[in-house]
Amino acid sequence: MTSTDRERAARELLAFYREAGVDALLEETPADRFASERPSAAPAPRVEATRAKGEASTARPVPTRERELPSRVAAAVAVSPEAAVMAAREAAKGAGSLEELRAMLERFEGCALRTTATQLVFADGNPQARVMFVGEAPGRDEDIEGLPFVGRSGKLLWRPPGNRTPTPQESAICLPFTLRQIELADPDILICLGNPSTQTLLNSKDGILKTRGRWFPFHTGTREIRAMATLHPAYLLRQPLQKRLAWRDFLAIKKVLAT
Repeated sequence: MTSTDRERAARELLAFYREAGVDALLEETPADRFASERPSAAPAPRVEATRAKGEASTARPVPTRERELPSRVAAAVAVSPEAAVMAAREAAKGAGSLEELRAMLERFEGCALRTTATQLVFADGNPQARVMFVGEAPGRDEDIEGLPFVGRSGKLLWRPPGNRTPTPQESAICLPFTLRQIELADPDILICLGNPSTQTLLNSKDGILKTRGRWFPFHTGTREIRAMATLHPAYLLRQPLQKRLAWRDFLAIKKVLAT
């Protein structure tokens, strides 16, 4: 097996562990996965030992390239979900502006989604706007452009993600940054597009068709504002007859903005 084959096998193994829910690596000695400095000299090959019951251990050196996987992957896999959530909360609290929050997100290594992302998708539009929209996880077009709500459904209203719904663990890790962003933007009205943002931000257990069009109180951290859930543009592309419901929701939003 060549070094390229070994590296590919190691990456596939890490991907399998991540999909299986593995979130921590345990070794005999502690390792700081966030350490940025590396020794200048090449480290001695690490030895992995296997031992059957009643037998002496046998060991083999691990190839250097197999050991030196991207640090982002190692950090994301090694940090437990609880530790990642706590780290996200502490980091988000320290942001004094939207620019600082964006910089923190670019450095944050606690969410494994960054290992497959091209770039950060933070926000777009006027940060002083009275209405703030929160959608789902970034899709392919968002990831390429680094902007939210672009693509085919973005031409309809905004752009929705084209990939899967975030897992509860991923949502929990990213939630502190979203809440801090809402607090810093300080909108008068918060609009949740689709189920993921509605259930996460408004603590709703109902489906979007039952939740949409209703007003909810939402505390930004400094004051209470009004929040509403409505249908995601991607859903409206698949179900164009439901645009009438979204139209009613936006008429209600317009009425509140006029008061």
